[in-house]
Amino acid sequence: MDSLATLVRRRGTIEGPVAVTFLMGDGAAKHRFQDAVAELKRVGATRVVVVPLLVSSFSGHYDQIRYLAGAVDTLDHQMMHHLHMSGIERATGVPMILTPALDDAPELAHVLAARAKALATSPSNRALFLFGHGPNSAEDYAAWMSRLRAVADSVKAETGFASVAVELVRDDAPAPVRAEAVKRAREIIGLLRAATGQDVIVIPILVSSGDVANRRLPADLAGLPIVYAGTPLLPHEQMAAWVERRVREASATP
Repeated sequence: MDSLATLVRRRGTIEGPVAVTFLMGDGAAKHRFQDAVAELKRVGATRVVVVPLLVSSFSGHYDQIRYLAGAVDTLDHQMMHHLHMSGIERATGVPMILTPALDDAPELAHVLAARAKALATSPSNRALFLFGHGPNSAEDYAAWMSRLRAVADSVKAETGFASVAVELVRDDAPAPVRAEAVKRAREIIGLLRAATGQDVIVIPILVSSGDVANRRLPADLAGLPIVYAGTPLLPHEQMAAWVERRVREASATP
């Protein structure tokens, strides 16, 4: 996230200050939402655009940001508990505009295409598998997939892979749900390998590197004929371009 803020500042197309805050992890307690908003107000901001660096707008984490930005007044008990564990609270005193997450943004497709092309210089006879974290509920899963299928189509058009498939591991779901998702992903990769006769390129749809990208997904796909580097979406200039576009669109809102 800090690297993304650096990219945004360096590009210089956003007028006004830029702040970074975290929902979870080691940086959450040190980069709290209310503190970031207070700093923006201190340096003269009269309106704050909140850009959630999340893969999907259909998740508990997006709901947390909706609550923090004042878009909703209630929040699931577990999600509220996670905020309180890091001392994160709502901010007041300045209007806030919340933008969508990545969803089916063209910039997301550009980054995934770049990651894939780095692993396959001649993709026309290869298959690409995009593997994401995913939500728990069936309804949210359908919403994620409807948007990521559009992203997969864009990646295929941009890269020329023979086939591009996408699936979600639903990492935080109950164990039987997650196990079924992993089984389905492994079956898809097997079918792609059989169709092309080539090892399948696997790219994670993850914002940053961590335990999921470096340990859990590789373990889920162990023993399969794949090429996997685990490179996340950040850092990449297209992610900075996405932030800038979200800010421009939100700033145009009366």
